[in-house]
Amino acid sequence: MQKLNRSIITGTGAAIPDRVITNEDLEKLVDTSNEWIVSRTGIRERRMLEEGFSNADLSEKAAREALSRAEVSASELDLILVATVTPDHHTPSTSCILQARLEAFKAGAMDISAGCTGFVYALSVAQQFINSGIYTKILVVGVEILTRFTDWEDRSTCVLFGDGAGAVVVEATEDENRGIINFSLKSDGRGAKLLYVPAGGSAMPASEETVNNRMHYLIMNGNEIFKFAVKAVEDTLYDLVRRENKKPEDLDMIILHQANLRIINHIRKHLKLPQEKFPVNIDRLGNTSSATIPIAMHEEILAGRLKEGDLVAMIAFGAGLTWGGVLMRW
Repeated sequence: MQKLNRSIITGTGAAIPDRVITNEDLEKLVDTSNEWIVSRTGIRERRMLEEGFSNADLSEKAAREALSRAEVSASELDLILVATVTPDHHTPSTSCILQARLEAFKAGAMDISAGCTGFVYALSVAQQFINSGIYTKILVVGVEILTRFTDWEDRSTCVLFGDGAGAVVVEATEDENRGIINFSLKSDGRGAKLLYVPAGGSAMPASEETVNNRMHYLIMNGNEIFKFAVKAVEDTLYDLVRRENKKPEDLDMIILHQANLRIINHIRKHLKLPQEKFPVNIDRLGNTSSATIPIAMHEEILAGRLKEGDLVAMIAFGAGLTWGGVLMRW
């Protein structure tokens, strides 16, 4: 049997817009308050991309930093994967736009749409291409411009989302003590309308009626998503560690999708694990969907908290419904 290659993250990058939207700013738009938002979400501010810039701009900035830190030239890339539900266009893919900007002309390119679980899905796809021996260097980006699909008259959703991008370079390695160990990907389409944008696709093309009825913005059933998320995260975590005869307490870090601080704290307390094992940036950045995990990972590396040899789980959940996780030895 052919020996599978191990895949390892060799470089990370992030791109965060400069413009800050505080809870106090939102108090002027809708009937809400800083106290209400913080108590229910943990969010104090989020970032908004300035007009004139797009998904591809944030993707490029994060990608270039990841490539630089990995000491990999764009010309060496075999594949570019962009996880996003807010692409520049329906077609072509943002990954193709990014490929051209980077001049990574050797690389194939495709977008992956899996809601907030997108980065986990894309990282798992990258692992499989590397394990097979087909490719050796892959760029994976998680990026969203959610503020442009947010209804700023809906106080239940406009407080949640922000813009941002995170990127990683995944490479083949001969080091059997490091790299991605296993992954878990799940979905349940029966919950598709718990979090979705009704119009703009082929099922309901854009029209005067869809625009007037504000059907091009995100709609979410927050209570149902909360209940789904808690179970999905815990099930995925136990699935990942049990396969390796490990327990949650054996993990050095658990990077969860930053959707709601209450979800993170609920899971942490239920598992009886220390707070320092759970990175949090939702208070500063809001929910950046598929970008939350790679941004958090990058921040932990820069802060020196994520170190070589650490056993790390990355777990996300989102629209689809989708959920999943990746276990790796950093």
